[in-house]
Amino acid sequence: MLVASVLWGTTGTAATFAPEVSALAIGSVAMGLGGILQALVAAPQIARHTPGLREQRGVVLLGAASVAVYPLAFYSSMHLAGVAVGTVVSIGTAPLASALIERVVDGRRLTRRWMLAASLGLLGTVLLCVAEAGQATAGASTAAMLLGVGLGLVAATTYALYAWAAHRLITGGVPSRAAMGAVFGLGGLLLLPVLLATGAPLVGSWPNAAVGAYMAVVPMFAGYALFGWGLAHLPASTATTLSLLEPAVAAVLAVLVVGERLPAAGWTGITLVIACLAVLTTPSPTARRRKQQPRSPEAENESNDAMQGELVPPGAA
Repeated sequence: MLVASVLWGTTGTAATFAPEVSALAIGSVAMGLGGILQALVAAPQIARHTPGLREQRGVVLLGAASVAVYPLAFYSSMHLAGVAVGTVVSIGTAPLASALIERVVDGRRLTRRWMLAASLGLLGTVLLCVAEAGQATAGASTAAMLLGVGLGLVAATTYALYAWAAHRLITGGVPSRAAMGAVFGLGGLLLLPVLLATGAPLVGSWPNAAVGAYMAVVPMFAGYALFGWGLAHLPASTATTLSLLEPAVAAVLAVLVVGERLPAAGWTGITLVIACLAVLTTPSPTARRRKQQPRSPEAENESNDAMQGELVPPGAA
């Protein structure tokens, strides 16, 4: 999951090498072609598990629609409100949206560990984006800013929805490759009209085409293949919280590759994001001790909740 977040964090730097390509074209080529590529690679698994996918076709369609809406809302949010504000709203609020979905639909409740990690990550993301907000939002009108924030909330919600949908399919017996291929393949097909309408600059030069190919193959195809594998082992809320590493990676690459400067508040934000990831991924001393001792089924379930979840079922200790 963390490797996927690192790959996603390279998209902003990669896009700087094709400045004449619009945000909508970048989003549609990345998620559109990347999703279709996932479906083609997973075609044998999708065919074998078609009955299971049909049984959960509502979840598949919800996930596919969310995949199609997410990049359009995300990149439009950054265009209207600025990269900093668009990022903090879209990525920073996704864990909260994911937790709310799991609480309402699956009946899970938050643990203190998840709340601590999410608070550190959200605060770090806010600091990171505020550090660049002055330049990113210069000249933006109030109406554009509000619309950009609204689209950022749409992006956060759709990100949380397709993560939840893929996790629901995987835990329902569909292998991760088939689940991700079906959801992202259908979502990619929905994005093709947008790509056809906006993607002409992508074939206007070899550098533009290389950026589009990179976006589709590396961050989206490879990144979401890893994302699907992670969803087989973690709740969707944990996955979206771990993805807070993405804006931190993007900021570091902007400094190292693009030549941007990051104020002290930005580096403080990166430190808080790393602390968030440490809280989520480091097993507690109690869990480590229990792993070395024979356990009853009830204790085993409790330990698994502590390791993954950041969410546990209602009524659990």
